[in-house]
Order: sequence, then C-alpha cells, then structure tokens
Amino acid sequence: MTCVKSAGRDQLIELDPAGFRCSRLAAQLADEWVEYVESTQITAGPAAAYRRAIDRFCTMVDAELGDGGTEESVDLADPRAVRLLVKWERGLAATYSPGSAWPAYLATTLRTLLVRRDDHPERSVDPALARTARGPLLVSWGERGEHDEFSRKDKQTLVRASWVAVNDLEKRLAEGWRLAGKGQHPATGSWLHLPDLLWGLAHGEVTPMDITSQLPSASCWPEDLRKLVTRPDGRVIVNTARQKLVRQLVAHLYPTTLDLHAFRVLLMDATGHTSEEVTGFGAKDVEFLPKGVRLTLVKRRAGRVRHRAFRDGSLIEEPGEEGPAGHEITDRPRREASVIVRRLLNVTAKVREKLPEVDDTLFVRAVIPSNWTLVFDRWNFAVPTSSFGTWLKSRNITVSGTPHIARLRKSTKVEKAIVARGRVSVAADDHLEETFAGHYAQGTTLRVISGEVIIAAQDHWFRQAVDGPTVIAAGTEDAADHVGLQGLGLRPDEAEGIISGQLDMGLSHCRDPRQSPFSPPGELCAVAPLRCLECRNAWILPANLPQLLLFKEHLERSKRRLPPAVFTAQWGQSWTNLLAVLAERTPEELNLARRHIAEGREALHLPLAAHTEFEQ
Repeated sequence: MTCVKSAGRDQLIELDPAGFRCSRLAAQLADEWVEYVESTQITAGPAAAYRRAIDRFCTMVDAELGDGGTEESVDLADPRAVRLLVKWERGLAATYSPGSAWPAYLATTLRTLLVRRDDHPERSVDPALARTARGPLLVSWGERGEHDEFSRKDKQTLVRASWVAVNDLEKRLAEGWRLAGKGQHPATGSWLHLPDLLWGLAHGEVTPMDITSQLPSASCWPEDLRKLVTRPDGRVIVNTARQKLVRQLVAHLYPTTLDLHAFRVLLMDATGHTSEEVTGFGAKDVEFLPKGVRLTLVKRRAGRVRHRAFRDGSLIEEPGEEGPAGHEITDRPRREASVIVRRLLNVTAKVREKLPEVDDTLFVRAVIPSNWTLVFDRWNFAVPTSSFGTWLKSRNITVSGTPHIARLRKSTKVEKAIVARGRVSVAADDHLEETFAGHYAQGTTLRVISGEVIIAAQDHWFRQAVDGPTVIAAGTEDAADHVGLQGLGLRPDEAEGIISGQLDMGLSHCRDPRQSPFSPPGELCAVAPLRCLECRNAWILPANLPQLLLFKEHLERSKRRLPPAVFTAQWGQSWTNLLAVLAERTPEELNLARRHIAEGREALHLPLAAHTEFEQ
C-alpha cells in the first residue's frame, strides 16, 4: 500500500498481493510500485494507474495458470514471464474503445516497474523479460483528437452565463448571511425556522447530521423551507428532502463546487492562462495595482512561475525571459481580471477563514461528504457530479462539441494570435513556440484564417510572376511626344526615361528600378536583367527585340544543359513570358532583329553569374 497526495489531501491506495494466485509476482511488482511512488512523489491519478496495470497483469497471469499446483507459480525471474507480458500487452487494446490511449499507458507503466527492478543488480529479472521491457511497445497509443476551440458564440455564452452565475452567488450568500444574523440556536428557537438553521451552521453550533435528524417530514415544513427543495416541476421528493435542504442551507453560506466554475471561466477568459494557473494562486499571490492586479501564476507541469500584471483588460508582462517589461497588448478582448479576483476573494473569504493552512489557491468551497459533516476543502472539479459539463447543464448552457474547459484556453489563444497578426512569438508568450504550433495552431479559426492568408499571399506572388512585362507595339515609341506611353499608365518622367533610353535595362526598359518587387523599396533592382521578363515594371519596346532573341539562345543552351526540373525552377516563368512576347512579333520584325545580330550590331550583355551559376 502507499499514501499519495492528491489536491492537497492524503489518499490511500491499496494492493494486496495475497489476492492473486501469482502472489510472488504481484508482490515483486507492488514493491517496485511503492518505491517508485515514494521516490517520484506522483499524485493519486498516476499512482492508481500503476496499480491498475499490476492488477490487470496479475489477473491475466492467474487466468493463464488455471487451477494447477503451486509449482506453476510465476515470478519476474521465470522465463515464462516474457511470454505472459507479450500476451497481456497484445490483448489490452481489445478491452478498451478504439483509439483509446489507456492500453499503451498501462503497458508503459508496467514496463517502467520492470525496468526499474532490472536496474537493481540484486533483484532478479529474467534477461528476456528485461530486454522486452526496454524494447518497443506492442500496442499503439491510439489516436486522440485535439480539442477544438469554442466558437465565438459559445464563448460569449459561457462568459455571459458566468457573470450571471457570479451575481446569483453573491446575492445568495448575502441573503444567507443576512438571515443567519437574525437567527439563534435551533434548540432555543425552532428547527423549522430558516434563520435559526442558518445561524447554527454559520456558527458551527449544529451539524448537517443534527439538522437531518431533528427535522420532521417535509410535509410539515413551512413554505420557506419547502421552497428550497422544490423541483422545477413543482414536486418535493420527501425521501431526499432533508439532505437536499441541508445542501441548500450550506450553499446559502458558502460557495459550492459548481459555483466556482464560473470564476474559472472568467479568469481564463480575462488572463488567457490555463485552468491550472488561474486556480493555483492564493491571496498571497495577489497584488492589486491602481488600475489592475498582479498575479503570481504557477504552471507545475512546466515548472514555471510567472508574475504578470493585468490592467484594464490588457496584459503587461514583467521583466524576465518572456520578454521586455512594458510590452502591452491593448486591443485584446479581455475583461478586467482585478474585478474577478476581488469578487472571488469576497465570496471565498468565509471558507478561507476556516482553512488557514490552504494559502496556495482561492478556489475553496464547502462540501458535505457521505458522513454528513460540513467540510471546508480545496476545489475538486473532477467529481462527475461537479464537473464542468454538469455546471453547463445546471446553467442550461448548450455548446457544440465536447464540454471541456481546455477548449476555452484555445479560444483565448486563438484571439491572441489573431490580434497579434499571426506573430507566434506573441501568441506563444507563456509556452514554447513549438507547443503553440503543434497544439493551439490547430484550431478551426486559425486554420481558416491561415488559409485565407496563404491564398492571399499565393495570389500576390502569382500575380507578381504571371503579370509579366508590358509589351509596346511597333510605332508607339516613334511618336516622340510621350502621349502613347502616358496613355498606357506611365507618368511623364517615366515615359521620358523610356523614350530617351535612360531606363534601358538590356532586355527591357524599367519604369522604376528603385521599386523592384525583387529588392527592398528604395534600392536599385538587384536581379536585372535576368528577371526582367518576370517583372511588372518591365516595358518591352520593339528596339529590345534583338536582345530578346539573344536571351532566347542563352536560355536554350541552359535548357539543354540543365535537368528539366532545375530549368523550370530557375527559368520557367522567364521562358514562358519570353515565348509569349516573341509570339506577338511579326516575321518581318524578327527577321530584321536577326539581321542586326548577324551584322554584329547587337550583343547580349548579362551578368557573369548568368554564365557560371550552373557550372559549379
């Protein structure tokens, strides 16, 4: 047996090796389990998983041994153990739903114990079993779908319902303590007087068991007591009325488990942090600022502590590894965290007075366990009757998809990424960028937005490539008055530069060499003339025809020398645009240009890199 901590409470988990036929095998695994839990200090959940793996494995071994004699008993040094382990692992998947991760998880936990035992030379383990335990799993981890974020409509519904729930809670507690202030001990007053019952619970003079034992049948109750236990359909269940009344009385004095879900929703929405962080800070971790609040947030899974200030719905990061001080995001859709924290402090004040030893969380509540005593304890939202889904049903909230609180965290991360205009370094300010890319970036909203961005970018660059040079028909440049070129969209100075030859780049003229799509604005184009045929700034005049024919010969030589895929990647668009330009010229123009080349009046002037880039 072993004792582990879970949510601040000691929990006993037992395993009796004598309950198995293979008791020696069970005892060996149990010993390793106890030592492992004590050395790692894992909590009740993982510890129980190790116990479940031992129980399931030993149960299967017992079934394999059957009703034979004691000589068939198996331990970890027995050569038969490896066969039993293999059979157990391969049969795990059949006992769980398709895609479940439990088979692999249980197999991993049992192998962990086997490897740990093998690491101690004085503890005997069959060599084949040890090798198998250190090898690959025989069962897959299954497929677990990512939680999608809440839709904007669902998120707004959750936030609105949470504020309504907080208002209802504050009114209920105020009314309960007001009535308790008018009461007295029920033995002196009356067990049927609501203020007296509240007074007794508030001052600890009576217990829930006292109330249930002293109350008569619900049919004799006054109207104010019956109202507390009346169902929505108007009925009163007499058999459970006393128990329900006690819970209602406690709920009029202290917050319950369901009440605290609203504060978690609001804090996650206001801060953008995880459920673990917003429920894991105490009064000592709160510092109110003139226009906000500074919180100390602990993320135990990552082993990180952050001090973050929230003001007027925006985040101001403290100096540290997350970024420089003063970084502020003012346009995020956030609520005022300081208001939420103040109201949480107020509603839990009475409970925290009863729990001075609990100073690491504000999420404390009053609960009535099965022995009908009033207990003040930490918040435990994992109980099925107090889960997030149960709270949604209690508030008549319907959301699409799984009612999981992690989806709210994704919603806030999506909003942050959108406002940050896709800057992952800003959106992933409280975890690794790889974590954001692999987990939060898979949300539907971000996928849609990312798709739109990609389409826009592709369209931009597609137009940059496809919308090639402007081809001027023969006779336009002979006008000499620039009217023809200006009519095509050129400014007077651009038309003058083209006509005078000042903007001649070789293969074409350029309307503005300092506004090239291939170079930073303001700098001269760095790729002319090799990429002029892919540029929308290029203007091709009939006088450029000889140079274009020479460039065509150059590309033909490259095409014969290079693999097709390489040529297409390097020159495909230029080649396509060049052929389109030449196809618009008449045979007479082409013959005249070839005559100029043959007479030696034209020569191709290209950078040296154009001749050497593929010969290295």
